[in-house]
Amino acid sequence: MLRIRILPIVLASLAALALLAGCGGSDDGEGTRNRPAPPAADFPAAQGKTLEQVLSASSGEGPVVSPAARVLREGNNRFPFGVFTLGHEQIVDAQVAIYAAPGAGLSGPAIGPFPARIVDLTTEPAFRAKTTTDDPDAAQVAYVSEIPLNRPGPWSFGALTKEGDSFKGSLLPTEGEVGQFDTPGPGDEAPMAHTPTADQVPDISEIDTRVPPSDMHTDDLADVLGKKPVVLLFATPALCQSRVCGPVVDVAAQVKRDFGDRVAFIHQEIYENNSINDGPRPQVEAYRLPSEPWLFVIDRNGRVSTAIEGPFGLGELEAALRRVAGT
Repeated sequence: MLRIRILPIVLASLAALALLAGCGGSDDGEGTRNRPAPPAADFPAAQGKTLEQVLSASSGEGPVVSPAARVLREGNNRFPFGVFTLGHEQIVDAQVAIYAAPGAGLSGPAIGPFPARIVDLTTEPAFRAKTTTDDPDAAQVAYVSEIPLNRPGPWSFGALTKEGDSFKGSLLPTEGEVGQFDTPGPGDEAPMAHTPTADQVPDISEIDTRVPPSDMHTDDLADVLGKKPVVLLFATPALCQSRVCGPVVDVAAQVKRDFGDRVAFIHQEIYENNSINDGPRPQVEAYRLPSEPWLFVIDRNGRVSTAIEGPFGLGELEAALRRVAGT
């Protein structure tokens, strides 16, 4: 049976993301919190150093930097994370870069730096669900680096945060290994599964914990897969252990306004009977998901074009849809 299990390291990082919701920035849904990654040249190059040497060269202990995803693949990885102080106060505008090294310790040869961009998760007010607005922990901002990992097995991760002319070092907690999970990725054939639709249940709350429910329950995946592009979003707004599900469903709801006539949008809940104790639904099992939320953008041939674990913003989803549905 598949394990839908958010480990403490991921809970900590996503709790960190959640606290960003109350810290600074505009809240008009126009992506004003988005910030591109700083230049790699602003951070020390690994240049054959070990990860321990990279971190020890900093001027002191840095903020807590925790990953918000479990699935790591050989090749390029979208690596989301949260940044916060030891007192759990959120840092919303950090300049931070990730470093990685193969192996479970700090003695492996480090690669990096991989500077992080800041991703705004907010939407226009009309698409912000009550589930999101009533949740003081709902995430609105995430940090994302792009990290190439060239071998399977365990990897270790660290971060340098730029503070003026100096850097502070942080060791990241990790649990997943490269190649540990076989969740579908870009280029894979999307698994066929039936997804429940609104006309199959007496009360839509049976298949959607969002308040109000999303309008992404018209199509059964089995009916549209391989016939038109699909946005398949696994998320549970009211039960999300990561505090990210509500905001990403809001993001999908807003993007549906512009793409819904060309793309099937499907929101799939995570747990049987909307109860964590009842375990994951069969659709979650079919996609072999070890966490939530997950976004799959599937092309009209039934192949995964984009797969995103964790938080994503309007711009990321729109760009993914332009690749499969045009402008």
